[in-house]
Amino acid sequence: MLEVLRFWFTKDLKYVKGKPCKPYNSCLGEFFRCNWEAEDNAPRIDTKSLVAASSGNASSASSVKSAKNGGGDPRTASSLSVVQSATNPTGPTVRISYLTEQTSHHPPVSAFYVSCPEKGLHARGFDQISAKFTGTAIKVSPGEHNLGIFITLERRNNETYQLKHPAAHLGGILRGSLSVSVGDFAYVTCPQTKLKAILHYIEDGWLGRAQNKVEGVIFKYDPDKDDKTRIKDVPDSDVVARLGGAWKDRVVFTLGPKPLDSHPPEKQITIIDLNPLNVAPKTVPPKEKQAENESLTLWGGVTEAILSKQFSKATSVKVELEEKQREKARERERKNETWKPVFFDQATDKRGTPDLTDKGRQVLERAQKGDWSLEGII
Repeated sequence: MLEVLRFWFTKDLKYVKGKPCKPYNSCLGEFFRCNWEAEDNAPRIDTKSLVAASSGNASSASSVKSAKNGGGDPRTASSLSVVQSATNPTGPTVRISYLTEQTSHHPPVSAFYVSCPEKGLHARGFDQISAKFTGTAIKVSPGEHNLGIFITLERRNNETYQLKHPAAHLGGILRGSLSVSVGDFAYVTCPQTKLKAILHYIEDGWLGRAQNKVEGVIFKYDPDKDDKTRIKDVPDSDVVARLGGAWKDRVVFTLGPKPLDSHPPEKQITIIDLNPLNVAPKTVPPKEKQAENESLTLWGGVTEAILSKQFSKATSVKVELEEKQREKARERERKNETWKPVFFDQATDKRGTPDLTDKGRQVLERAQKGDWSLEGII
């Protein structure tokens, strides 16, 4: 569970190190694929060793990577955070392949699948948001088909974690400086291990600097009676670990039910430090290997116009592209045809877990080999 939460805190790195921007209006059937080459250097979080280390067993303390600095800052006494992958890694790497397809236009929904066979991991879900203007900001919430990210550990009897997104607010609209804030709850559950995490993103006040605080708890729960939605509702007897910190900066954890602040700083273990991290670069198919409805090709004309500051041209190209999509929809309606996704079995799913078609599996299998050819697939 702790390693899943470590991933959770890294997934929004693009909003921590970058600026939010308005996305393109995805077209039905549009798809995107890429690879990441990640260094295989994430420290394992072994809670048994951590418990032994806290009891004074020096031989077990090696499971916690020492990160002491020259100033002896107790806040960095121990860390199990991931480190930034090098631009040109010299050590072992792991290839992660990603595929997403716009499976519905009304409502707009994309299915996605992430595959890492070498580690026996895959993740999937539906990406859909609901946006509402609140007067000074836009509230962005998961749509009805977005039930979160489902991460499956294939080598642990398909142990699956469901990571439910909190609502976020996009502010700074009036002053022209967009920023993301979160004031909501997020939940991570695993029925097989009977562990659940509640993360409370604490809303910042109107005055003062943004703190981006988050606090959390991991506890034992009954999957058939999942009724705990707030941290204060969880009895100490069920608590496995507590977390706290700033989700845009650094988050720490401690084992056991005692309040986080009751532990001295040197006993609080860093689960993630985002400060030295940057968004990992993607490897995408070369232009000649891309299909016409592949995102980079489909929107290439709009992107080029924006980058060259030809905004009127960008608008006209965008309008032309969207009109072509409307014409395709009208043609399907005239022929009484129902559009079906190519790479996923269903446009939406009440379970929140899209299944790949044979073509989807072939695309990811080829991507794992570094083969971007779509010949014989589409």
